[in-house]
Amino acid sequence: MAGVGNSHQDVDIDLGQLFVAVWRRRRRILLATVAVGALAFLGAQMISPTYRSETRLLIETRTPNFSGQGTTANPVETAQPFDELDIVSQVQLLRSVDLIKQVARDMKLYDLKEFDPDTHPSAITDVLVLLGLKKNPLDLPPEERVLKAFQEKLEVYQVEKSRVIGVEFTSEDPKLAAAIPNAIAKVYLQLQSGAKLDSNSEAARWLEPEIANLREKVQDAEKKVADYRSQSDLFNANGTESFATQQLNDISAELTRVRGEKADAEAKAENVRAALAAGKPTDVLEVVLNSPVVQRLKETETTTRAQLSDLSTTMLEGHPRLKALRAQLAGVRDQIASESRRVVASLEGQANVARLKETQLLQQLNALKANSARAGESEVGLKALEREAVAQRQLLETYLARYREATTRLEKNASPADGRVISTATEPQEAHFPKVLPITIVAALATMVLSAIIVMIGELFSGRALRPVGAVPVVVVRRDEDAESAEAEANDAAEVVVVTPAQVAVVPASLLDVEVDEALSNEMQAAADQAVAEAETIPAGPAEEAEADFTIQAVASYLRDARVRVAIAISPTGDDGSTATVMLAREMAETGRKVILLDMTGSACPTRLMAARKDLAGITDLLCGEAAFADTIHPDRLSDADIIPQGNCDVRQAMRGADRLAMITDALADVYDIVIVECGPANAEGVARISRQGDHEIILSAPHPDEADLAGIMAAFEKAGYADLVLMSGLRLAESEARDRSAA
Repeated sequence: MAGVGNSHQDVDIDLGQLFVAVWRRRRRILLATVAVGALAFLGAQMISPTYRSETRLLIETRTPNFSGQGTTANPVETAQPFDELDIVSQVQLLRSVDLIKQVARDMKLYDLKEFDPDTHPSAITDVLVLLGLKKNPLDLPPEERVLKAFQEKLEVYQVEKSRVIGVEFTSEDPKLAAAIPNAIAKVYLQLQSGAKLDSNSEAARWLEPEIANLREKVQDAEKKVADYRSQSDLFNANGTESFATQQLNDISAELTRVRGEKADAEAKAENVRAALAAGKPTDVLEVVLNSPVVQRLKETETTTRAQLSDLSTTMLEGHPRLKALRAQLAGVRDQIASESRRVVASLEGQANVARLKETQLLQQLNALKANSARAGESEVGLKALEREAVAQRQLLETYLARYREATTRLEKNASPADGRVISTATEPQEAHFPKVLPITIVAALATMVLSAIIVMIGELFSGRALRPVGAVPVVVVRRDEDAESAEAEANDAAEVVVVTPAQVAVVPASLLDVEVDEALSNEMQAAADQAVAEAETIPAGPAEEAEADFTIQAVASYLRDARVRVAIAISPTGDDGSTATVMLAREMAETGRKVILLDMTGSACPTRLMAARKDLAGITDLLCGEAAFADTIHPDRLSDADIIPQGNCDVRQAMRGADRLAMITDALADVYDIVIVECGPANAEGVARISRQGDHEIILSAPHPDEADLAGIMAAFEKAGYADLVLMSGLRLAESEARDRSAA
């Protein structure tokens, strides 16, 4: 016999069960969805529609229009582009109270009920005002009431990453929804342009007396400059320099030139003297060659040399003609030397003249230096006066330029606002709110989703949507005239087994193997009652006694010694086997063990034998979530054992949560010494739903065993993995005792 281990079963969420539960309640969900959708549609239709329109403004610096001037703005006053804070400031300006009040006055919004609903208060408002629970809204001035309603309908915002401002307005009248944003933009531009006109007008008024005062100051400053210049003899020679400074510059330049001429003459004269002293020819010197006399003498010398050469070829050396030519050539050379000396004398004379000029220029230069020093001291005061006069004149010119600019901007079109409308609001054709179709669709979808979620949450909290890890749901249905509907309802099961009504009537069904409807349950109940009656009328005899090893006492002793925590009893012969399982529970309870029997039979035989009433809450109520765990445990009326009856809920609905049976048995095993699950005529697949192979003890309860049938049953369980089964076939003394107790 196999031992048993006590451990909790891991569970998963059965998604299939969740969707089955939602599908099972689909009519309610659809009904709620349609109802809420209809209510949303009617409610949206009853709401007064509102319309929204939008105007957009581009904030930018506008170039002034100088009519007929052909000039541009002062570079000093060139406007900088608007930054983020400037745009935010313009947004606040568009929401300003003064602007809204002006729009309200222009459009006569005070006469419209939409903007002053407090003029027609409701009866509830009157009652609250009379009771002092609410302040009378009519105590406020009409402008304040209109302002409050206007601000609630107005929305001004900056378009992201741009200098564009959007002005949106919501109204019950589509014409007003388009007219008011346009009016706001118009008033805004007028206020901006008017502010510029006011600024220019104030500037012009302020500049007029300032300009007149500056003109007098400029005249006084320039007169002081002229008087000081005449008193100090500081006259300008060329408009930039004084006369003394100009003379000093001229004499300095002349002195430099004279010194250069002197040095040049002295150098040339020294060169000629050196050549004469050395006996060198002076006719090769540039200063000598530049002399016209020397040039004529050189020509004569050249002519004489040519004649001498011609005659020397035909005449002898002593010929008078040759002697005359040689004498003439010598005379020419003497004349050249004499002329060279005169050139030297001329150069020395030039150098002497240059020295005299230099001396005179130096004297004049020294005198001018003294005069220039005195003039420099006087110019310090003159420059101070000139700076003052220049500053006054520049300020006057600046004021005059600004005055001209301000006067040219006094016209309305000359000072445009720093903004322009780039998108004008148009009359909307569709209501902004309510959107009937989207509201209806959203409400219906939300109702459907919430209803499905509520159903799923109910399934999770009741435990019907939880199953042990690795469990495979099995559903058995009847094959009759409604087979199609029965199989359709079993489509979510992993395995479907079909039996006939005759088979169900002959063999009492187990809750683990079949989902039954109310008619099938009645049939099963009738068959079970008949089987119990037959079992109670069978006389006891020696032929029915089994060997001592398979008696109830022997099985109870084994379970006690092996410390088995969970035992699953299979009764292939029906209620007589279930009766033996009841006697086994009582036998173990008499030995002081805490025992509980879980009735999973289709005939509810253990419930009738042990429970005080047949209608007590049981396992089906627990699986359906109709009863708490503690409410399903009841005492045996003839022993100290406890029982969880079959219950009163629909078997088909209860067995959809059969995967939780393993958790239930594990929980009971933590409290009781042994948990006995009576399954009735269940097969191996049904037992696998509450048993992990090798973790529980399987008892084959067959008081009147048939060897062939037992062999087939054991082979089936062995094939499913249950190799060790405990056979309980003998009743012995416990049988008569059980009959007595059942009769009682």
